[in-house]
Amino acid sequence: MEKRVLLAIVLSFLVLVLYQALFVKKPPPPEISPEKIQEFEKKPKQEISPKIHPPSPTPLEQVRQEEEKILKPISEEVEEQILIDTSLYQAVWSNKGAVLKSWKLKKYKDEIKEDLELVSLHSGEINKYPFSLNTDDPSFDDSINRALYSFSNLKLELKRSQMGKLRFEYADEKGNRVEKIFIFQDGKYSFDVQVNVWKNAQKIEPLLLWGPSLGNPSPTEQKMRFGGGSGVAVYAAQKVHRQDERKFKPEQNIFNFVIWAAYEDNYFTALFLTSPQQSSAIFLREVKDQSPYFFLALSYPQRAYLGPKEIDALSEFGYDAKKLIKFGFFGVMAQILLKAIKSVHSIIPNWGFSIIILTFIIKIIFFPLTYKSTRSMAKMQELQPKIKALRAKHKKAKRDIAQRRKMNEEMMKLYKEQGINPAGGCLPMLVQIPIFLGFFRLLAISIEFRQSPFILWIKDLSVKDPYYITPILMGITQFISQKMTPTSADPTQQKMMLIMPVVMTVIFLNFQSGLILYWLTNNVLQIGQQYIMNRLMQKKKRETHGKRRKK
Repeated sequence: MEKRVLLAIVLSFLVLVLYQALFVKKPPPPEISPEKIQEFEKKPKQEISPKIHPPSPTPLEQVRQEEEKILKPISEEVEEQILIDTSLYQAVWSNKGAVLKSWKLKKYKDEIKEDLELVSLHSGEINKYPFSLNTDDPSFDDSINRALYSFSNLKLELKRSQMGKLRFEYADEKGNRVEKIFIFQDGKYSFDVQVNVWKNAQKIEPLLLWGPSLGNPSPTEQKMRFGGGSGVAVYAAQKVHRQDERKFKPEQNIFNFVIWAAYEDNYFTALFLTSPQQSSAIFLREVKDQSPYFFLALSYPQRAYLGPKEIDALSEFGYDAKKLIKFGFFGVMAQILLKAIKSVHSIIPNWGFSIIILTFIIKIIFFPLTYKSTRSMAKMQELQPKIKALRAKHKKAKRDIAQRRKMNEEMMKLYKEQGINPAGGCLPMLVQIPIFLGFFRLLAISIEFRQSPFILWIKDLSVKDPYYITPILMGITQFISQKMTPTSADPTQQKMMLIMPVVMTVIFLNFQSGLILYWLTNNVLQIGQQYIMNRLMQKKKRETHGKRRKK
């Protein structure tokens, strides 16, 4: 059986071989044209050598290569200044410590009309600049913050959204190595940040410093400007935590799981995006020669923003960075008003006139409510003799609950007969309070009004009127408006109310002139509006009395 199977296999194999040889034709060789032959002959002969792929390094060899790279000393011999120039700012970095020595904003000016500097002059006095590094080892910090780093560029001029990279690197023979990499883009105040540090060939995570403080506001500017303080703002757990320099508390200066941290004043900021899962931020105070210096220190920096607190720029930055602008409790209203006033400003490029026009528009929108309020107050004024008679009738209402209830019932019946809502005079005014408070916050914190002139002596809408002319005019117009407005108060209360314009004038003396302008405009419009409403009500009153006489 086995022999037959073996014979069958051999015969099958022979049949296949013979079939292939006799019946299957081989394809003819490809024809080569004479032109192809000539072209081939013209080409130089090439030696063909086999490709040799070097063997991939083993994990041990990779470690050795990395160690050799770290141990190789990298530094420069002299200090150099590196210039970064864009359409928005001009920055100067130093390779000594790879720190920032100057960051000047081209679109914003200081008191002497020069580009606004965000790096404090105190940095040079104490020899500690922004983007210095801080670890638990002071001697190590001193060496890496004073070392002369190698750098990739001596100058970067970026235009039309161009991007540029600046790389600093330092290493010594002890295995200490630092890399700082920054990527800038024209048209943006933000830039990427990457910091890598090895200490004794072991990678560590240092803290990046910003400070001391932010900018160089003069005492005069701080006095003139409303809300001129500065400090740290930290965004963590969907909430902004703030600490002012003047209210520094060492026991409350550490923040964990930080999304971003910023050093800020009313209009500008140095903001840093971090890795929230592992990052922390610290508000630091150092005292030298009895003078305090404040710093922001944070870990895992990824991106920085050095510039104005513009809502559009911060919104583009993302990560709820616009919350850095302190719009307050009526923030939604303030943002609506900001969009509205920007629309007006796009047509009339003067922020003072934009305030006046927006106030006029708001007054027109609320005219029906104001008219209703004034009518209600006028009716209440006419009803005062009857109300006084009711109160005289129920003299014991203060002590007797039953009489008080009866007096209230009779008074409500009187209101109903006359078609008066007792709250009608107040409710329309309450609706306008959020708008006033929104305007107040808007004019206090919006950078659009900083150094924005109006007319004549008002050169800056974000600071107080230097001659107190507008606050005095505001007080006078408020007094006139109050005298013209009907009231249901008794004579003693009316006299007390007339003191309010004086009190308001004193309170508003040091408020920013933009807010005073809004209030003054509102008062002037109110006087005109009240005059028109009084005429309308008198006309209606005469018509009503005329109809009654005919009857």
